[in-house]
Amino acid sequence: MHRTLTLLFAATFLPATADEGMWLLNRFPAEEVKKKFGVTLTPAFMDHLRLSAVRFNNGGSGSFVSADGLLFTNHHVGADCIYKVSSKDHDYMKDGFLAKSQADEKACPDLEVNILLRIDPASDKVNAGVNDAMPPAEANRIRRANIAKLEIECAKSTGNRCDIVTLYSGGQYDLYIYKKYTDVRLVFAPEESIAAFGGDPDNFTFPRFCLDFALFRAYENGKPVKPEHFLKWSKTGARDGELIFVSGHPGSTERMATVAQLEFQRDVSLPYSREILKKLADRLIAFGAEDPENKRIARDVLASVQNSFKAFTGFYGGLKDEELIRLKREAETKLRKAVADDPAKQAKFGKIWDDISAYVDEYKQFYLPYSLFERAPVTGSEFFNIAKSVNRYAVEKAKPNTERLRAYADAALPQLEMAMYSTAPIYPKLEELLMEEWIKRMVEKLGADHDVVKKVLNGRSPRDAAKYYIGGTKLLDVAERKRLAADAAAAAASVDTMIELARILDGPGRLLRKRFEDKVEAVQASSASRIAQARFAIYGANEYPDATFTLRVSFAPVKGYTNAAGAKVPWATDFTGLYARATGQEPFALPDSWKQAKPRLRLKTPYNFVSTADTHGGNSGSPTVNTKGEVVGILFDGNIEGLPNQYLYRDKMERSVHVASQGIVESLRSVYKADRILKELGF
Repeated sequence: MHRTLTLLFAATFLPATADEGMWLLNRFPAEEVKKKFGVTLTPAFMDHLRLSAVRFNNGGSGSFVSADGLLFTNHHVGADCIYKVSSKDHDYMKDGFLAKSQADEKACPDLEVNILLRIDPASDKVNAGVNDAMPPAEANRIRRANIAKLEIECAKSTGNRCDIVTLYSGGQYDLYIYKKYTDVRLVFAPEESIAAFGGDPDNFTFPRFCLDFALFRAYENGKPVKPEHFLKWSKTGARDGELIFVSGHPGSTERMATVAQLEFQRDVSLPYSREILKKLADRLIAFGAEDPENKRIARDVLASVQNSFKAFTGFYGGLKDEELIRLKREAETKLRKAVADDPAKQAKFGKIWDDISAYVDEYKQFYLPYSLFERAPVTGSEFFNIAKSVNRYAVEKAKPNTERLRAYADAALPQLEMAMYSTAPIYPKLEELLMEEWIKRMVEKLGADHDVVKKVLNGRSPRDAAKYYIGGTKLLDVAERKRLAADAAAAAASVDTMIELARILDGPGRLLRKRFEDKVEAVQASSASRIAQARFAIYGANEYPDATFTLRVSFAPVKGYTNAAGAKVPWATDFTGLYARATGQEPFALPDSWKQAKPRLRLKTPYNFVSTADTHGGNSGSPTVNTKGEVVGILFDGNIEGLPNQYLYRDKMERSVHVASQGIVESLRSVYKADRILKELGF
């Protein structure tokens, strides 16, 4: 690992409170761990965690766990692949999957995993040409152009994936260089009914009883990858009170956000998101109840929608918590006073909070149309995502790389093309439902007389419009997607109904995106960067950056808690508790394999456990290791109390939830008789 510290970040890093911190590997507080826990961590230990960790491009984490490229992650992280390799006749989500040999492992149609090879400092290069007197929109354009140039130059010179990562809200930029694997195959998945036992009712709760793991294998040139580093498994497993480390890729946190930004989420974005997700979940549940095949094809989207709704509800609850807002306001007031007390700092930083309040007010004015037309239209629709990409592909590629929308920059094209030309199945019946819900939402939020809504409807009802757009597309055919994407004129002249819809939204979407980039993103980046500088100037460099879906390590003890009702919650559950919670009715129904295996199982084996590890969405699938670097579990969730840690870390009742390695090994041995896998894991 390259050390990339500049003088700005040369101070010792210390956790703010308790075991708080999603730490960069090149800035891990090893001295604090030694002081608090008596454990000495070497650079070799941190390098081993880094080179064993993998990032799943669908938003999760994982790790190498064998010399033959075996990948360890959550079932719910791997569910997208499991769903896509399933069919009406072979439902691997419902029935599970076990490859008897490497030849039986099933290729995922569009999955990429990444290993972080190196971090290089990039702040000077990203900010080249930017000065303090420059309008934020112009500075933002220059940075985006510099980022596009740096990423493609790196990709061409190294052959690897290269991402510029924004840290400390723009206070620092680093270049992350990844080895990528695009041939990933499914090896093992338990039945969904045990992987996600308890379903939506138990999601974000503890005690918990989920076997939420799956195994894949990375291939290169048709052969299993031979990773230089992989994690070995503990022979004893997780224990109460032991120090554990979680290495993974938390998606995003907002602990540095201002009160004005948090109030925007509380009052605008989260209520909107919760409303549309609840309506969509209800519709998908009703759709699935009509027919078993409907239920199968809607399962993946429904699980994602329900999970997001519950997570957003937890975030919303945190922002409605007067104590949380009071603490955030006090911290902000303290920082602003420290700035105001120093004339030089006041001159440089004093207007930041006013600038942020102004851009928040601006965003409120167009948040709804931007969300509906450009940021997140047609929730869950594969057809629309493909149509939007195909429609813009040739147009954007014709522009200089530095002037394109970022998703179409040269460095981003391989991942875009993988998704655009995926051979994964698409189900028109489900797509029709998703399209109708989006059109109804536009009519409800913007009115049927809105210019864009009128063009989308063209005199039809939302249901008939959905039937029209889905019924008249040929985008199921990958060859047709490639034909249109290769020729801007062909896409512009196409009578394909989904391309027609993409064209209707393209103009308004681009205008709204530009408004967002110039009026919101640019001011946000400029202001957040200056707040980071103000914090460094006053407090020193003693803080970790917010999560950015980049590799971080958290440390904490395995530890139970006392819940809000005053009841003691032990550190772990076991299989006895699983069978006691099973009612035989969904989502508490056990698969037949588990009913039959009960006499063979050691029922007191630790199954799920909790820790105070500082984790967040994107950490799903992160390996949980002991001080020897051995696997003792895998992170798969947090409890509902911990969701507001998005904004402020607390650890009284807030917990991360893991599957214990003992429970995984016992299930592979006694339920699935997966001897080939157990041998590969060292058992």
